[in-house]
Amino acid sequence: MAFRRGPYCLLAALLLSQLNAGLAAAGPGDIAVYWGRNKDEGTLREACDTGAYTTVLIAFLSAFGHGTYTLDLSGHPVAGVGDDIKHCQSKGVLVLLSIGGQGGEYSLPSSQAASDLAEYLWNAFLAGGRAGVSRPFGDAQVNGVDFFIDQGATEHYDELARFLYAYNRFYRAGGITLTATPRCSYPDQRLQGALATGLIGRIHVRLYGDLQCTWSARESWEKWAAAYPGSRVFVGVVASPEADKDAYMSQKDLYYNVLQFAQKLPNYGGLMIWNRYYDKINNYISSSQTSDLAHFSI
Repeated sequence: MAFRRGPYCLLAALLLSQLNAGLAAAGPGDIAVYWGRNKDEGTLREACDTGAYTTVLIAFLSAFGHGTYTLDLSGHPVAGVGDDIKHCQSKGVLVLLSIGGQGGEYSLPSSQAASDLAEYLWNAFLAGGRAGVSRPFGDAQVNGVDFFIDQGATEHYDELARFLYAYNRFYRAGGITLTATPRCSYPDQRLQGALATGLIGRIHVRLYGDLQCTWSARESWEKWAAAYPGSRVFVGVVASPEADKDAYMSQKDLYYNVLQFAQKLPNYGGLMIWNRYYDKINNYISSSQTSDLAHFSI
């Protein structure tokens, strides 16, 4: 039912401007989004050109650990992605490759498997380049690797993090960004070892998924933030009820239930959005100013 303009509308606008000022003062942090899960989401270049995101996570390298590597971009043509990566990076957008996901064929059965995967990622997607190793994105280099581990054994991801981090010695500036995207229930056994290394600079806590949070979304996120004070911890949400109707939070609920508290913590990093397709169809994140709450319905 449509509301008529009147005193209540003016009051809502006043409250909204106050909320906007509060969030802008705190800063929304970085906005990360997963891309590569639906061919109707548009190209990687189009995602970066929205101006909404500071990080794009390409999803997924969905098979590894047994001598076979599969890049699954849900029907997106791989040709051209390399140029799009360079375009995004030229606009200051960080581009990471996410490994794992749901429904893939992956695990790390041994230390050797972890070493082999690190070497493959270095030569196929990072700054390496060994004869005989195909580079799906050509000479484009992703900025780092995201651990999105939802299945398989829990061992050896700590070793993978160390092997990847060791390649930083080949960089004159910058280096390999390592992130992890755990389920909200703390701790996440599959990522606990990797996080314990202290080499994971960013943690995207999924406040959604098949297993709902043990506590409220805010309490679950705060447990992660308290456990890893040296990492930047992100609030991970779905951008549409189509993605997870039970976990979906409207922009209003996200702010009031989680963000207004999370932003006060020193290691709050920003938002992680699942995913570009759902964000595109639901217009969850503003394409102009993510700190502007004018697009957050109240």
